[in-house]
Amino acid sequence: MKNKTVFICQHCGAHSPKWLGRCPGCGEWNSFIEEVAEESQAEYSFVPTEPLLYKDVKGAEKKRAETGIKELDRVMGGGVVLGSLVLIGGEPGIGKSTLLLQVSRDFCLKGEKVLYVSGEESLEQIKLRGERLGVSNGDLYLLAETNLERIISQAEKLKPQIFVMDSVQTIYSAKLSSSPGTISQVREVTNQVFRFAKKNQISSFLIGHITKEGSLAGPKSLEHMVDVVLYFEGERDHSHRVLRALKNRYGPISELAIFEMETSGLQAISNPSAFFLKERPKDETGSVVVCTIKGSRPLLAEIQALVSPTLFSGNPRRMTIGLDHFRTAMLLAVIERKLGFGFAGEDIYLNVAGGLSLDEPAVDLAAIMAVVSCLKNKAIPSDFALFGEVGLSGEVRSVNQPLARIKEALSLGFKTIVLPKGNLSQLEKENIADVDLAGVGNIKEALGIIF
Repeated sequence: MKNKTVFICQHCGAHSPKWLGRCPGCGEWNSFIEEVAEESQAEYSFVPTEPLLYKDVKGAEKKRAETGIKELDRVMGGGVVLGSLVLIGGEPGIGKSTLLLQVSRDFCLKGEKVLYVSGEESLEQIKLRGERLGVSNGDLYLLAETNLERIISQAEKLKPQIFVMDSVQTIYSAKLSSSPGTISQVREVTNQVFRFAKKNQISSFLIGHITKEGSLAGPKSLEHMVDVVLYFEGERDHSHRVLRALKNRYGPISELAIFEMETSGLQAISNPSAFFLKERPKDETGSVVVCTIKGSRPLLAEIQALVSPTLFSGNPRRMTIGLDHFRTAMLLAVIERKLGFGFAGEDIYLNVAGGLSLDEPAVDLAAIMAVVSCLKNKAIPSDFALFGEVGLSGEVRSVNQPLARIKEALSLGFKTIVLPKGNLSQLEKENIADVDLAGVGNIKEALGIIF
């Protein structure tokens, strides 16, 4: 009997009886892969249930275990929840395996039993990394295996408190005939690990690959199946890494942690503002410090601008790194229209020093002043810090958490803060000393104060 096959989009999971060049669901090209249509082999036992009133449902407080890495604990809301399933995604070589091996090491130091399963590396390779990270003797068990059923069988016998799988795209279930990494296999592997974690109350971590577009590989339902989704990002040419929460059923999703990659592993950076400003040049045109918010953490970053005559007449360049390109184009139009500067024959480059990405509107004022500083060839005083959203009419709008931004700037010795007037009125009852707060209503007022 001939097996029935179906074509499945590896990006969104859409099904088609024949191969299609472009997926009608998500628009991706060449994403359909032929897979054998599998019959469901799962046996479900029906247990009759009845609806309960909200007041009759007994609440259960989830127990958390600290990982030993404070920054990671903060991103996950205070630690890993017992029986939760955490998915960590990121580019190859960014440090996902290193981070989880460090987590395994710290859990072992507390007397916990850890099972680390690798489908990509041999036990010898993991041992070499462990020696570099300072993994000592403890209940850390290593397993190099790609068959899911054998992995679950070993985990059932070992009964660890922590379970790590590296990575979900390399593991396959014998119940399916499709290749590892296909959408069917990823869904089945995640589903079985999820059931195993919940049934045995084992805190589990999955490492996931990402696509060339930067999203997690596999079906979109993969993110819905797990409890926590963490994304590890950073530039290979920079030593720092940023870990942010994209989903968290047990805590906030706005938190982020910053690490520095060293020979001994990932080291948490407790003061990222000082880290990113430590090499800032003094009295340099086009350089300005912005008070931004990453998650719930205030952060100071340097925005740099460079304006130079274009070599391409009639087609000047507008390049941005770390800032939204379309929002930057809007801000340049505001500068031309509201401040009267003309740079039709100028190339303009904007960069966030250190490889950070800033996407909140509060960086608008700093970006504008960095460009104007370079145009006027006049440096912004080094003890100035700015924040504020700018509208199309040139007005400077209020932003959230102004007090946290000001306190962060104060801690690093900044003497003058240029901020929206709306935020200044909110701070009237606050006792803020040793800093000059300059409230501005539009970019012309900011220009007069700064220059």
